[in-house]
Parts: sequence; C-alpha cells; structure tokens
Amino acid sequence: MIRLFPALALALALPAMAAAAPCGNTSAGFDNWKRAFAAEAQQAGVGPRGLQALAAVQYSNGTIGADRKQTGVRYSLNDFMRIRGVDAIVNIGRKKKAANPAFYAAIEQRYGVPAGVLLAIHGMESGFGSTFGKYHVLSSNATVAYDCRRSEFFTRHLLAALTLVDRGWLDPNARGAAHGEIGHTQFLAGNVLAYGQDGDGNGRVDLYNLTDAMASTANFLRQKGWQPGQSYAEGSRNFRVLNNWNAATVYQQAIAIAGARIDG
Repeated sequence: MIRLFPALALALALPAMAAAAPCGNTSAGFDNWKRAFAAEAQQAGVGPRGLQALAAVQYSNGTIGADRKQTGVRYSLNDFMRIRGVDAIVNIGRKKKAANPAFYAAIEQRYGVPAGVLLAIHGMESGFGSTFGKYHVLSSNATVAYDCRRSEFFTRHLLAALTLVDRGWLDPNARGAAHGEIGHTQFLAGNVLAYGQDGDGNGRVDLYNLTDAMASTANFLRQKGWQPGQSYAEGSRNFRVLNNWNAATVYQQAIAIAGARIDG
C-alpha cells in the first residue's frame, strides 16, 4: 500500500520566520544564529530529536563554495547530454526497466508517469543511486538557511528536514547534495513532506529507499500537472511540467530524450 503523508504547515507556509534569527554571509555569526534558530524551531513544533540534530550541525564551507559558483546551465544540448552521460543513462535505464517491469508498471498505473522519465531522472540525479552526495544534509541546509541570500527559502526546508529527523524518516548523519538535497532523486526536505510517498508501506517516507523515491518522484510530477498517457516531448504540456523539477531547459530536454529512448 502506498501512503501519502500531508505536507507540514510549518515547513511550507511559514511567514518569513527566518528574520528573527539574524542571517549572515560568513561563518562568524553561525553559532549565534543556530541558537536563535533553535528557539524558533522549537516554537514551530520541532521536537527533541530534531533539536538535538540541529545542535550538531556545522557551517559548511563546501556548501557555500558550491552555492557561490552557481551560474546556471549554459551548455548546448549536445554538450550537456555528453557531459551528463545520457547514452549511459539510457543503457542502464533500459536494463533496470527490463529487470523490474512490474514495479515501474505499477508506478505508472498509479501516477501516470512512465518508467523512462523516472529512470532518466534517477540516472541524472544520483547515477541510479550510486552517489547521493558528499555533504552532510543538515549542515548544508542550515548553512544556506543562515546565509542571507535565500534565507527564507531554505529556512522552510531546514525546518522540514528537522521534522523528518523527528519522524525517523531522515538519519541526522545523512549525506546528500550541496544544498541539502536528499536521496535517489535529490528532493529538498520540504518536498519530501509535501509529495513524499510511502511506496513500500512501512509507515516511513525514506528517499534513500528506491521504492519510496520513485513513488515520490512520480507523485511530485503528477501533482505538478503531469497528464497520464500524453506525450512528454518538447512543446507538450508534460514537458512543461518538467520545469518544476529543474528550470534548466537543457535538463528538461535531456530527461525527455533519455526517457523516450528508455521507453522505446
């Protein structure tokens, strides 16, 4: 049985709460911010496990370095597909679909999202689970929540991540991508709460579990407007839905092309 857990209001509909804890653009004020933020998090409903995990986070210079280097995707489609190894993603994706056709058919039947799209995303985001990222998820999320540039946006996801720890859905020591992205398809924590699916029916949403990750990814796309049985080629409505996954046009194009090749 696949279960949908509702979004947590504190993580998705907070009124600019981050303003109470002073943001900063260097590590100098991080410890003071962390103490102030802990009080806010407790008021917002974060429990003992989440607060204990917050106390252990550290300022991540690696996260800030990666964040400052972001310039957007400027490659041509052909270069992007070559750099991201789309041919290999297609070959591996076909094998994974052939090895477990019933699993992907069940996902498509429930959510309307075909295997090719999910496998293309899986390959692009984590190399089919071969690399979840090297960054401490909570420290990365806390660092960009503290950073003044996008504090409000990442505060919501940090509160969500602490809530996942409270629920036992996220290991406090979990590793992910530079901005706190989680698991096989690199969800931000707030999206786990909003769109996460308990694909294996064990009462938890664990994005490091493939079944939960694939169900959650399909649910995300469906909730964003995916139309079952319709084309996802460039120019289609489903193609536009991929913008909600990643705003880079070449990324959307690569998913659509790889997905179509995997699905045959």
